[in-house]
Amino acid sequence: MGKAFRLSAADSLSLGNALCGFLAVCVLAWSAISALQEGKPFAADPRFFGTAVVLLLIGATCDLFDGLVARKFRASAMGAELDNLADVISFGFAPAFMVVIWAGFNQQIPFLLVMAAAASVLLAGVIRLARFACVKTKSGDFMGLPIPMGAMTVVSIVLLFPPSSWTVLPIFAVAYLMVSRIEYPKPKGNLAAGVLAWMMINVACLTIWVAGLAGGDTLIKVGAVMQLTIVASIPLRVLMFKREKRKERQASAGVG
Repeated sequence: MGKAFRLSAADSLSLGNALCGFLAVCVLAWSAISALQEGKPFAADPRFFGTAVVLLLIGATCDLFDGLVARKFRASAMGAELDNLADVISFGFAPAFMVVIWAGFNQQIPFLLVMAAAASVLLAGVIRLARFACVKTKSGDFMGLPIPMGAMTVVSIVLLFPPSSWTVLPIFAVAYLMVSRIEYPKPKGNLAAGVLAWMMINVACLTIWVAGLAGGDTLIKVGAVMQLTIVASIPLRVLMFKREKRKERQASAGVG
């Protein structure tokens, strides 16, 4: 029983991930609360969104390293549970709340549509994490879009497009990809290093954007477009691969 109460280094990273998600929600909530206190109509402030996204990226970095640290040193008895709970906060609830702050104050968008989109992100993330704990693929890759990548894709939509009924719809597609059976490669070795470098570049671009420096708007748009392109291209590549395999089997059956 004593081991269950001991936190490892990997657990500290998981807790850091959860804290980053909580702080991101607090930043977004404060942006609305401060406007209401001043009696002004709420308008999404890029500075608050940028700060929240940086916190989520830091949380994603913690999430990337906690597994590596657990394998290198040791994992506690509650390590896997802490990791999943932290992911629900940072990559489930936080991006769902961001959707509400982004589009919920727009009178031209049905509020039920906004809530449905936000709920789809949260529920898909919870299902995705539960399935990850129960189902293992033969290839060792992820089944469905990993929840950190799903959260960053939702963030990219929020940063790239103004809120409207049409721009809310892609969020449902992201939720579907998280619970789909499409396999996404697990970041290992060079791929893990590439993912980390991608996160650091995003943090730098967000910092430039929030600071209002020259070229910041272009950088944030390019980064968001690249994120959406990466997420969309993997399912297309998987479908093309399966189609090629199906043609090979049909050709082999015809020869036989």
